[in-house]
Amino acid sequence: MDVTFQFDWQAAIDSIPFLLEGIPWTLLISFGGLAIGFVIGIVFGLLRINPVRLLRWPAIAYIEIFRGTPVLVQVLFIFYGLPQILGGPINALTAGIAAIALNAGAYISEIVRGGVQSIEKGQREAGLSLGLSRPQAFRYIIWPQALRRMIPALGNQGIVSIKDTSLFSVIGVGELVRQGQIYIATTFTALEVYFMVAMLYLVITLSLSYALRLLESRGLVGQ
Repeated sequence: MDVTFQFDWQAAIDSIPFLLEGIPWTLLISFGGLAIGFVIGIVFGLLRINPVRLLRWPAIAYIEIFRGTPVLVQVLFIFYGLPQILGGPINALTAGIAAIALNAGAYISEIVRGGVQSIEKGQREAGLSLGLSRPQAFRYIIWPQALRRMIPALGNQGIVSIKDTSLFSVIGVGELVRQGQIYIATTFTALEVYFMVAMLYLVITLSLSYALRLLESRGLVGQ
């Protein structure tokens, strides 16, 4: 059977205005979740290297649970499961941000741990020899250097989290994929619309990648 198909560029272009309505939601969920996840990551990353087992083991448990389970399962649990415990519904946007925050927080915890442990112990000892307390040595000597080394990995995590938002169409969040699904339901142009959805995600992630390379080229991150 001879089957011919022609890509409808006009249909793809026509879908762009409707798809663009989902970008603010995609960015809000990803960057909102990442901001919260960064705070979570700092706390649990430092607890992860704490010598006190009572503090270290809960951090390890959190990290392993959220790194070891799919973000889709996490958002479904938050959106559908938690309301049964809390006795009330959870907004889809709130569930999406929470899922990104908890998932990214687990990965950022390991980034923080690696960044802090990458600083030579001699630098902390040098700070103590200058009369700084341990918290001061960490704040003024260890953390600034560790943060510079963490930025590339944090940027990569940002890209992953942006792409993870595509899964949240299952709970009705109006991000890019959800907008595409709604548009396809009335136009039946799945190939063209999903092609444009992919291109828009690519523009967002490449822009973030370019910003990170720009920082690296100016010596603002890394060693």
